[in-house]
Amino acid sequence: MDRRRFLKTTGIVSALAATSTNTFAQTISTSEEKKNLIDPELIEKIRSRIVPISSEERSYRIEKAQKLMGENKLDFIFMEGGTSLDYFTGVRWGRSERVFGMLLPKNGAPVFISPKFEETRAKEQIGNAVLYCWEEHESPFALMNKIIKEYSSRTGAIGMEETTRFFITQGLKNANINLNITSATPVTAGCRGVKTEHEIELMQIANDMAMEVYKVAVTQLKEGMTEGEYGKIISDLFAEFGVSGGALVLFGEASAHPHGLVQEVKLKANDIVLMDGGCSVEGYESDITRTVIYGKPSKKMNDVFEIVLKAQQEALKFAKPGVSFESVDAVARKVINDAGYGPGYKYFTHRLGHGIGMDGHEWYYVVGGNKRLMEKGNMMSNEPGIYLLNEFGIRIEDEMLITNDGAKLLLPKQKSLEVMF
Repeated sequence: MDRRRFLKTTGIVSALAATSTNTFAQTISTSEEKKNLIDPELIEKIRSRIVPISSEERSYRIEKAQKLMGENKLDFIFMEGGTSLDYFTGVRWGRSERVFGMLLPKNGAPVFISPKFEETRAKEQIGNAVLYCWEEHESPFALMNKIIKEYSSRTGAIGMEETTRFFITQGLKNANINLNITSATPVTAGCRGVKTEHEIELMQIANDMAMEVYKVAVTQLKEGMTEGEYGKIISDLFAEFGVSGGALVLFGEASAHPHGLVQEVKLKANDIVLMDGGCSVEGYESDITRTVIYGKPSKKMNDVFEIVLKAQQEALKFAKPGVSFESVDAVARKVINDAGYGPGYKYFTHRLGHGIGMDGHEWYYVVGGNKRLMEKGNMMSNEPGIYLLNEFGIRIEDEMLITNDGAKLLLPKQKSLEVMF
C-alpha cells in the first residue's frame, strides 16, 4: 500500500469490512447514528481464519535463504530494520541513524547488532539469538567487520538487502576495503517472491476484507462530498475489521491521473469514482482497485471499461509458469492498443502490475523488459487502465496468483461500472 500512504490516501487506520450484496445503490445510509456498518458476524467469520506466521515457518525461510546464498556465492547477507527483517525473523525495528540489523551467515544462526542502550529492547525481540552491541562512541561498521572475520576465514561476498541505506553500505566498505559487497536481492526476492499456502491464505483474507469494505463504502457516496471524506469512510470501515487499511480515492476528471492530484475534488452526479486500496493482515497486503459510476455512465465510459476489463482478462488467461513477466504486460497492452488507445504508454500509462506480499509493491514487476519467467507462487497485481485527460480514467486491479494450472484472481472479476464483484 505504499503509494496510497504516500499519495493521497485518507489516513490509515485499523480495519476491515463487509456486506453481502453484489451491487450498490446511490443512496445514503439513513442510520448515521449506527456506529458500525459491517455485520459483526461477517467480521468474525473472516477474522477467524487468521493464523499468524509461526517460528517454524521463519526457520524454514532462513534455511531457504542460506541455500540461495550458497547458490549465489554469498557468505553473508545484511538487513536492517524493515520488511525483510520482519519476514525472516519477526523482528520489527524502526530505522534511525543508529545501526540495528541482522547479519546472516551462509552457515549457522543469524547474528544481530544493536546500539548498547537498546540491548534490552533488542533481546525482547530476538530471544536467544546472538547479539553484539556497540557503544555511542564506537563504530557499528567496525563491529560488523569483526563479526564477519570471526565467522569466516576468508573474505567472501556480502549481500546487502536492497533497501539498506547507503551510509551503512559505505560505512561497512570503509571498515574493510577488501570486502566484496553486492546485492542480496537474489536471496530476499528469491524467498519473498514465491508465496507459501499460508501466505496466500493471509492475502486472501486481506482481499476478502477489502471486497466487503468496498461493497459497503459505495452505499455511502454522497454528492458534494470530497475525496478525503470518502476516503475516511473507507478507512473507518477497515477499522471495523481491526486491521490497517485505506484507499486512494479519485472523483471525476481526477481519475484520469492514476495517482490523482493535489487539489481535492468534490463528487458530482454521473462522476467516475476510482478506489485503489486495501489492508494488511499479519503483515500481508491487499491492493484492489474498483472504478464505479455515481449515477449513469456514458456510452464512452462503458466502452472504455469493457476494453480495460478485456485487457485484464486476456492477461489472466495468458499468465502461467514459464512465461515472462514482460510478455503478460504485452498481452494486456495489445488489447488496449488494438482498441485505439495506443501506442505504448499513451493512454495505458503504467506497467500492468507489481509483485505484492508484505510490501504493497515488491518483486516481481509485470513490465516490459522483465524477462524473468513466472513460477508457481508468484503473486502480483493485474491492473490495466485507460486515462483520458480532462475526461475520466478507468482502472481495474486485482491480485493474481500463479498456479500450476495458470493464473487466478483472488476475488471475483468486476462485471461493470455498476457491479464491482
